[in-house]
Amino acid sequence: MDAPELDAFVAENLDRYAETQGVLPERLAAFGERYRSQGFLTREQLYEIAYESSTRSAYHVERNPEARCREVTRNARAVDGDFSAIRLLTGLSGFQAPTASCVLAALDGDRHAVVDTRVWASLERLGYLDGRKERFDAADYVAMIEPIREIAGETDARPVDVGYALFAHDDRVREGTLH
Repeated sequence: MDAPELDAFVAENLDRYAETQGVLPERLAAFGERYRSQGFLTREQLYEIAYESSTRSAYHVERNPEARCREVTRNARAVDGDFSAIRLLTGLSGFQAPTASCVLAALDGDRHAVVDTRVWASLERLGYLDGRKERFDAADYVAMIEPIREIAGETDARPVDVGYALFAHDDRVREGTLH
């Protein structure tokens, strides 16, 4: 797709995002404001993010000591590199790469996006990635965030919004069940 087509793709699917069951952008933005002002996230705040992302596994977050939650999220802000930041966050119980991506997207939507199997599938349909995936690690986050940033660079959208648009696109075009 050329830049105008990508702009139209992102705008059209971003408009559709509200019709999906995805993470609420305004909730994520509120978490980001707290994260930036506090410099860390508490276990309760991490639980809320995890619950927004995956209600089924959010209870695992409660296994993390409060001090560890603050330490890891404080350090995730300071670390250089997408792989390292995601890897650090996935060290917390209840955080796989998709849920960890919510934390990074909340912190900085100009650099990060919420990713999951729907985002991967849309990137694969658009020719940015090969093959389907259902489970993700830090390396997979890096594989997704690079084309997301590329699309953002060719459009007027932020990476976080490109991620939402990709999610909505898969929600609209996928036939059958998610997994």
